[in-house]
Amino acid sequence: MIGFDEKLTILADAAKYDVSCSSSGGKRKNQGGIGDASASGICHTYTEDGRCVSLLKILMTNYCIYDCSFCVSRKSNDVQRAAFSVKEVVDLTMNFYRRNYIEGLFLSSGIFKSADYTMERLMQVVKKLRTEEKFYGYIHLKAIPGASEALLKEAGLYVDRMSVNLEIPTEQGLKLVAPDKDHQSVKEPLEIVKNEILSLKRDKKVMKNVPLFVPAGQSTQMVVGATPETDWEVMKTANQFYKDYQLKRVYYSGYIPINDNDSLLPKIGSEPPLIREHRLYQADWLLRFYGFSLNEILNQNFQQLDLNFDPKLSWALRNLNYFPIDVNTASYNWIIRIPGVGRTSANKIVQARKYGRLHEYQLKKMGIAFNRAKYFMRCQDTVINKGFYYPENIKKALTEKTEILQPMNHSLQLNLFA
Repeated sequence: MIGFDEKLTILADAAKYDVSCSSSGGKRKNQGGIGDASASGICHTYTEDGRCVSLLKILMTNYCIYDCSFCVSRKSNDVQRAAFSVKEVVDLTMNFYRRNYIEGLFLSSGIFKSADYTMERLMQVVKKLRTEEKFYGYIHLKAIPGASEALLKEAGLYVDRMSVNLEIPTEQGLKLVAPDKDHQSVKEPLEIVKNEILSLKRDKKVMKNVPLFVPAGQSTQMVVGATPETDWEVMKTANQFYKDYQLKRVYYSGYIPINDNDSLLPKIGSEPPLIREHRLYQADWLLRFYGFSLNEILNQNFQQLDLNFDPKLSWALRNLNYFPIDVNTASYNWIIRIPGVGRTSANKIVQARKYGRLHEYQLKKMGIAFNRAKYFMRCQDTVINKGFYYPENIKKALTEKTEILQPMNHSLQLNLFA
């Protein structure tokens, strides 16, 4: 018989492979109970305003009826199994909160018996926390693909965020490593949650009181590197899911080798592809917040992100005809395309130039990465933008920390400054 502490160790460790553990967007107000989702972010995550919050991150069980090759909890894997009861998860959450260990709960599960059976137990946990324990802290719940619409809608009334893992970016890749699964079973709960959110938004326009339903929205996660998709294919899927299901986030999880004997899985050593994962997040950021289209970042002729340079810098090096950008005249939408200039710095530039033309010393105080940005912008005292000869010269300057001092080709200078 497994003791409670051992259960916690097993099921907390198994939950670490799910990276979509966010806590932004919580709006559930305390109504005389315990906790406060509006004031939140033993896993650490971050709210939209940058605050770090702690969530109890566990699986309900690591038993699973599926045999996905990339998953540590697959049914054929020789690992110790454990399962919490509904009461155990509720008590654990409340005890950890009262001890000030956590500010919320991230609850997922392997699928045991059936999708509905598993989803009903998850729903009972969040319902008891809200209605019996009066817990108003943050709750992120993993929905179970294949669960009934009624269970999904009821669970959505008690949680702040809900997510369903897409697992593998393409249907073909999913069939290679998880033949029992398909993308349609993930799309269905995402569609149900999206439609319910939109329906309640419409009701709110004509009704005084409508129930909260997944107020922090929904997200999904893809494992990257377990199957042979290109970065372009990964981002195409992410971009489509953002459009179709109005997701708050898509998470990218670098494949972690857990079974060296499976011929279907790649042999990548003991380390996950973390640099690739990081580049995908950067590309995702450009899509959501910087006005880039997917075709600009990745396309048929450029299917893999450059691991040596971030996607914005990589795009700039492939499109030098757009540069240098004059920070004294360019629009905000073009200023944020300068490598090394973020949204906050771009706003500072737009505000500051109202009072006079900007010089280099002023830009250096605005938080931009000037040593990178200087090759792609000009300001009032720019004499010549060093580096606009060939992309490889700029790459060399950026990687070797050396200046490009040779004179600029006159015909190229006229074209670039036009």
